[in-house]
Amino acid sequence: MIYFHSETSFQLKNKNSYKKWLKEIAKNEGRRVGELNYIFCDNAYLLDINVQYLQHDTYTDIITFDYSEDNMIAGDIFISVEMVTENAKEFAVSFEEELLRVLSHGVYHLCGYKDKTEIEAQEMRKKEEEAIRLSKEMNLL
Repeated sequence: MIYFHSETSFQLKNKNSYKKWLKEIAKNEGRRVGELNYIFCDNAYLLDINVQYLQHDTYTDIITFDYSEDNMIAGDIFISVEMVTENAKEFAVSFEEELLRVLSHGVYHLCGYKDKTEIEAQEMRKKEEEAIRLSKEMNLL
C-alpha cells in the first residue's frame, strides 16, 4: 500500500494515478510494493529529520528510510515541498515534473540505487528520466 501524508497544506491530487505509476516503477525494477509512506513537509521539518536521524545539518529535498525486504520495497519517504518548488525554478521545469523526479527518486533508493558518487548520481538521473517518461505514457504529467 502507498500512503500520502502531509505536514503542510500541500495535498497531492490524483493519488490513485500516482500510486499506479509508483507501483509500475517498482515492477519495472523487479520489485513489489509493500508499505510506502510519503510524507510531504517543509524545509524546517526535513532539516530536523536530517539532523536528528542522519546527523546532517543541511537542507535537502528528500530523505528515504528503507524497510525493504527481499523484493518487497517498503519505507518512509519525506519530501520537502518547499525544496521541490525551489528546485523546479532552478532547473526550469514545472513543479509537477520535479515532484515526479523526487517521488521516483525515493522508490529507486528503495530498489537499491545510490547517488553518493558521480557515477551513481548519473545512473539515478537516468532512472528518474525513465520514470518521468513513464509518467507521460500513463498520462500523469
